[in-house]
Amino acid sequence: MARQVSGYALTLVLTCMHFETLAVHAGHRPDPATGAVTPPIHLSTTFERGKDGSFPTGYIYGRDANPNRRAVEQCLAALEGGTGAAAFASGMAATSAVFQALAPGDHVLVPDDSYYITRKLLQEVFARWGLEHTAVDMTDLRAVESVLRASTRLIWVETPSNPLIRVTDIAGIVAVARRAGARVTCDNTWATPMLTRPLELGADLVMHSTTKYLGGHSDVLNGALIGREDDDLFQRIRGIQITGGAVAAPFDCWLLVRGIRSLPYRMRAHCQHAAAVAEFLASHRAVARVHYPGLRSHPGHSVAKRQMTDFGGMLSFEVHGGRTEALRVAHGSSCMATSARQNSFRPEELRSSAARRIDGSADQDLQRVILERVYSGNNSALVPCAC
Repeated sequence: MARQVSGYALTLVLTCMHFETLAVHAGHRPDPATGAVTPPIHLSTTFERGKDGSFPTGYIYGRDANPNRRAVEQCLAALEGGTGAAAFASGMAATSAVFQALAPGDHVLVPDDSYYITRKLLQEVFARWGLEHTAVDMTDLRAVESVLRASTRLIWVETPSNPLIRVTDIAGIVAVARRAGARVTCDNTWATPMLTRPLELGADLVMHSTTKYLGGHSDVLNGALIGREDDDLFQRIRGIQITGGAVAAPFDCWLLVRGIRSLPYRMRAHCQHAAAVAEFLASHRAVARVHYPGLRSHPGHSVAKRQMTDFGGMLSFEVHGGRTEALRVAHGSSCMATSARQNSFRPEELRSSAARRIDGSADQDLQRVILERVYSGNNSALVPCAC
């Protein structure tokens, strides 16, 4: 019935769905040509004109739009509660588009604890273009206010942060930004729209590396931006997506829509297992500190409890004995398999040495933790729960 109603009514139907139902139905429609309930993969880069020279299907060229990309964009906009979404070839392509939408001389605030490549992008690429930035502790609203400038146009939020799992008060940052006339973009990769709703808290844009939790199977390289409003900022981003051409591939979009269907159930398991591992590590004599917002000892626990529906599947911990011991822990189990990288951390900048993925069991034994990625750093191990 929803497929036969107007666009407004269809949006209303989707927003009334529970998240689990929405994850299954958003962006999905039976193929009009065959009735197939699983959409086909549209690999064509060009589309046929009508006899009058128009493009009656609305598709012109693969860089401009593609049925699979449109489906995943509709899905992501529905999940985040936004008016539109733009799918990119990676999370960093999406991040770049936000910075490209600004102007030389503009100023950006970024977290001092954030995905290293975001800072690297600003330092090594956009600084040469004239975009200025300041790194600040986003959990300290007074500190954020103190580094605002007249030229500040954007505050970039990452919560929970990578790698120290700091939790930022999104609504608080939005209030600071509004007083300064700045926009807020929130990297919601680790929380996902299942746990945190940045747009409902006032953020202007949400960024995802959909490669991670949303894709869920380590076989998709993809990113996305979702806009709260279809305003001038989002239209500039859409133009950058189309003109710059860093668009998501049709097959990746198809895989992403498929992966999102299981997101709610995976996230519940991730949260449950991360909480169990955090409790185990917190009582372990070899562990110096555990960074997990579900622990009452975490400085961001109250903020996380207020703005998240659960505490997430990511945690980090520091072990006694420094970097050498951290690497020994990272490599010390036959259940752990290292891979090339997610981040390239500089030891002098970050206190993290290893990233892990929790397997599907609820066993609290540390040897059940599956190591996915190893980071170089000083003395802590970062533990992501992914499927």
